[in-house]
Amino acid sequence: MTGFLPALSLTLIMAYAALSWHFIGHWKGHARFARNARAEHTLLGLMLLMHAVAVFGPMLQGQLVALGVGHALAAVVWLMLTIYWTCGFFYRVEGLQLFMMPLACLTLAFALLFPGSHAVHDLFNPAFALHILVSMLAYSLFAIGAMLAILMLWLERALHARRATRLLSQLPPLLSLERMMFQVLSVGFVLLTATLISGVVFSEEVLGRPAAFTHKTVFGVISWLMFGALLLGRQRYGWRGRVAIRWTLAGFVALLLAYIGSKVVLELILHRG
Repeated sequence: MTGFLPALSLTLIMAYAALSWHFIGHWKGHARFARNARAEHTLLGLMLLMHAVAVFGPMLQGQLVALGVGHALAAVVWLMLTIYWTCGFFYRVEGLQLFMMPLACLTLAFALLFPGSHAVHDLFNPAFALHILVSMLAYSLFAIGAMLAILMLWLERALHARRATRLLSQLPPLLSLERMMFQVLSVGFVLLTATLISGVVFSEEVLGRPAAFTHKTVFGVISWLMFGALLLGRQRYGWRGRVAIRWTLAGFVALLLAYIGSKVVLELILHRG
């Protein structure tokens, strides 16, 4: 099993790289294979099943659960891909695959090279496991929201410059992207709120001490305030366009600093679990 999981990860890296090449080739107009949405969707579904084994298999170590930086990143990206794949049944999510496929390659490679050493006992506590799952879902949704914001910025600039590209013809309309972004951010905000509240509860119950005023807590609250302000501004003042894009990207950067930033510093720089 030890040799099987790295081999599976390497196989998936090559498969996601091939899909990246396929989608980017169509964007640039020199792809060798025609697009077939149903076949692509089915293939991605099968890859996600293999991806789940590759990501979650190494995390289970007897009575411990490994939540190192590499495993955590790979799990979040798997959730992002699963959300993207599921949304494909109901929405036109064209364009996101240009980010998703290369990101899957990078995070799987990162998990192989830098798995991290942070082991958690309490994920076998169902309530604490739910807290971790909700937090990862929140991060995944905000990451998708940030990607949609980048697509909106890309599309808006191209329209203002009157540049007609192949990608522009494939993307949903700007208003559809914006509506989708706010739907994703709204659900993410609810989950992030639940994460922050449950984090305070579990800090007291699991660690036996009140929530500490740490770098992670500060940036987590800052991102929550920024996304809350954006959603309130959207509802009350009709914020949209570049204002919404800037707030979305700034809030996502704060969230990255809260979680991934702290893990990278602790595990890869300071070598602490």
